[in-house]
Amino acid sequence: MTESRSAPLTLFNSLTRQPEEFRPVHPGEARVYTCGPTVYNYQHIGNMRAYIFADTLGRALSWKGYDLTHIINITDVGHLTSDADAGDDKMEKAASETGKSAWDIAKFYTEAYWRDIERLNIRQPAKWSIATEHVEAMIDFAKSIADKHCYELESGLYFDTSTVPDYGRLARAATDEGESRIDPVEGKRHTTDFAIWRKTPDGETRQMEWDSPWGRGAPGWHLECSVMSKMYLGETFDIHTGGIDHREIHHPNEIAQNQAHSCSADTGANIWMHNNFLVDRGGKMSKSAGEFLTLQLLVDRGVHPLAYRLMCLQAHYRSELEFSWENLLAALTRLKRMVIAVEQLRAQAEPAERCTHPRLREMLAAFDTAISDDLNTPKALTHLDEMLAQKKTDRGEKLAAIGEADVVLGLDLLTLDRSDLRVRPVSAEIAEDEIERQLDLRAEAKANKDFPAADAIRNELSEKGVEIMDGDPLRWEWRIDLS
Repeated sequence: MTESRSAPLTLFNSLTRQPEEFRPVHPGEARVYTCGPTVYNYQHIGNMRAYIFADTLGRALSWKGYDLTHIINITDVGHLTSDADAGDDKMEKAASETGKSAWDIAKFYTEAYWRDIERLNIRQPAKWSIATEHVEAMIDFAKSIADKHCYELESGLYFDTSTVPDYGRLARAATDEGESRIDPVEGKRHTTDFAIWRKTPDGETRQMEWDSPWGRGAPGWHLECSVMSKMYLGETFDIHTGGIDHREIHHPNEIAQNQAHSCSADTGANIWMHNNFLVDRGGKMSKSAGEFLTLQLLVDRGVHPLAYRLMCLQAHYRSELEFSWENLLAALTRLKRMVIAVEQLRAQAEPAERCTHPRLREMLAAFDTAISDDLNTPKALTHLDEMLAQKKTDRGEKLAAIGEADVVLGLDLLTLDRSDLRVRPVSAEIAEDEIERQLDLRAEAKANKDFPAADAIRNELSEKGVEIMDGDPLRWEWRIDLS
């Protein structure tokens, strides 16, 4: 670890509700599991905040010199329309509503999610762990805990939460009202008990179902993460991440399964981390509302996906973040300024192999301190701004320092061009080559002092959503309409 990356890494542990210094289970390694998407629909941008957070965590661990193993699951079976034990399987429900197979739906929306991952510059994990590829392992896991910790009902196999120590400690249900979200199921011994295996009702057939000792059916949603995290990261690993909604039911149920399997109070992960909600006051964040905000919708409005990444980084991951188009465009403007500054440096120099400038190293050390303080990305960004503003330094070393910081932030600053941020809105009525042709005609009119003709071209382009930038080498960009 370099001197500028030597601050101790402290992370907030949801289990203890306090910051803790990161001490890996295996020296020099960091093993992380992230709860991935349920692929029955497109992911809304609130979902994607969780993966930007998990990616930032992974990047920070790599920055600190750890050998990272990051696993993200894909839930293509078992997740009900309620996070507890009520409703239909989300995949089966989507299949019945669309007339497509559940397998085809899973494939389509998994690939859509992966496209969003790429557009947000989120690094690939060590493995995408697909739930339906691990059902036999889930059955074996359930068998190993069934006798001591489970009981059967007509609807399937249920976990008895009274059989493990301190159930709900993560959620702190008594104060956080986690239990109020759990729907009753006839025959359950305790309100908090949950399904390990859901039996297909008599007379029905699911598209996704398997034989088990408890009847033909499908695994409960909570089972997959316990199985796959242990399979790929070990009985005890370092960090488990997810959205704050997982803190109330899903993750406590994972912990209960982990404790049952290990025959101990071991929760599985040493540190449990949760990002807070992205809030849209317009009420379009939830998929249940029908219309919801996706990354593609932002792109369709002319906003580069990395502007959304920057918007997320401008807030601490544990803080609630309000979405508005104004906030998003402010992040886009900030990103443009960064890219312009770096582009100017790149035009004059190549990045140095390593930054050795004392003042820049101080800034990188301050950046490291911010990141090491529970991923304080808002503060880290201010240190990046300081690097960008630093005068009288070697340009190559300055580029090297910016590149080092961007290893954590993932804004692609050393390769992104300003023209890349000029995203065509789906409503645009004119092609880019036609814009360039019109601007050439306007330049010719101005050269001939035919200012009325030049003004007419400007006005015509403005009506079609094109903003002219005289004196700027980029010449023009799309005007983003907030209405």
